[in-house]
Amino acid sequence: MNNLLLETKKFFLTKQKTIISSAAVVGVMILISRLFGFLRYRILAGYFNKSELDIFFASFRIPDFVFEILITGAVSSAFIPIFIKYQKNQDRVNENISSIINIISLIFFGFVIVLYIFADNLIPLMTPGFSGEKIQIIINYSKILLIGQLPFMIFASFLTGLGHANKIFILSAIAPIAYNVSIIIATILFADKLHLIAPIIGVIAGSFLLFITQIPLMFNSGFSYLPILKITKGLKEFFGMIVPRVITVLSAQIDATVDLVLTSLLGAGSYTIFYLAQHLQLLPVSILGISFGQAALPYLSEVYQDKKFDEFKKLIIDSILSIFFLTIPIMSFFLFARTPLVRLFFGGDKFDWDATVQTALTLSYFALSIPLHSIYYFITRCFYAFLDSKTPFYTSIFAILVNILLSTYFIFILKLPVWSLGISFSISITLNVLLLLYFLAKRLKGLNIKLMVIESIKILSATFITSFFVYWEMKLLDGLIFDTTRTINVFYLLSTGAISFLIFYALLSWMIEVKEIKIIFDFIKKAKFYKKRVVEIYTDVE
Repeated sequence: MNNLLLETKKFFLTKQKTIISSAAVVGVMILISRLFGFLRYRILAGYFNKSELDIFFASFRIPDFVFEILITGAVSSAFIPIFIKYQKNQDRVNENISSIINIISLIFFGFVIVLYIFADNLIPLMTPGFSGEKIQIIINYSKILLIGQLPFMIFASFLTGLGHANKIFILSAIAPIAYNVSIIIATILFADKLHLIAPIIGVIAGSFLLFITQIPLMFNSGFSYLPILKITKGLKEFFGMIVPRVITVLSAQIDATVDLVLTSLLGAGSYTIFYLAQHLQLLPVSILGISFGQAALPYLSEVYQDKKFDEFKKLIIDSILSIFFLTIPIMSFFLFARTPLVRLFFGGDKFDWDATVQTALTLSYFALSIPLHSIYYFITRCFYAFLDSKTPFYTSIFAILVNILLSTYFIFILKLPVWSLGISFSISITLNVLLLLYFLAKRLKGLNIKLMVIESIKILSATFITSFFVYWEMKLLDGLIFDTTRTINVFYLLSTGAISFLIFYALLSWMIEVKEIKIIFDFIKKAKFYKKRVVEIYTDVE
């Protein structure tokens, strides 16, 4: 039994040795977490109609605003490089990281106090199309989340940062599962009596679980917390890095708030349609793009610090092509299978057919951005690796302005419905990534763009041919074999299509010599060794 406990602890706190293994671990765990997240959305859609869900999702706008600025803006961009820079000196890492944690915490509590006081004035400005009763409920729920959810989320993110800096990814990737399960259970048990307050209770309980689950990361990080506020060199470097990043995230949050304003003017349920379509598009982006970006930063920082510039450039091209190899076919699948995907993930009792069609159409426009949106997170980490957060800042500000202008033009001038916001997002993220690639190549004095273009054309060719055949296969199966009026048959249809797509795409990629398919096969061979090792461990325990 003791051996089992030791091996379990070792598994959760294992340090990954390569980007591929780290990205695979994070990707698999994010996949599981996201699936629970979409189960959460489906259950919410079964208990509440799209107008009621407008209230629930809009209640997160202010708490998300604070979280994104402090965590996405600060911790994700600068915390890990600073930790890695000073980790060889125990006293300096303790002093620097403790000072960073303490000052961010003080800023956080200041944010909470100010926003709690002014929530009554801010939320009506953010939801001009909602009724007075709806707005008041959003105000009340936002205040509850500011106090009950946000502190746990902030401190959990510090623990996640410590884990990632030490290349420990499994535990921090598992923790969000507990968060989603908590919301699901609270909704099922209490929604009939407590209505929308039930999932709010689940959010608070889940945030607490998210925090306590990751506490072991602190004790395994080699870092000792100190209750100090000291102006250290690391603290100055931290703020030098985060200022542009925080402004970028602030702009992105303003952009997200503009989306809420615009959708609130399009009628009841429009924000829910936008929100769900955007989050379904984020499923592959999170699993492949964000996980790869999270896993890559420690390695990129080390390679750059060691001045291995040729290796650094090769790592960039190989990583981008690996992401393209996985995300371009997913983009295509999301385009032609959009309606069954929406039915599977969100087809609750109260999510009507009109909502399904509108969400599917919106999803298709968001899906166009999946490949470039996925590599965005990796490319920004390349800049963070050499402590440059200004370049991503400038390109993001430009892209955000484009998105806001296009969204406003589509809604107010062209009078287009909610799906037009998906178009404006895809255009803006494409411009952002192209600019980042240009400046990255310039900074590194050249990248192997020719290889990237040739391999990308191969991937697109394999995707197009595969998509043509799988689309018609699913059209024939829908109704002829599967009665898709039932959800289980929608699942079977999508599973059959996805398996066919995977097999045909892999064969075509092998035939036209897409080099990424060989990398995948090599990784699978290595995975067999780890499977054998797991069997040996549990055999010894028995």
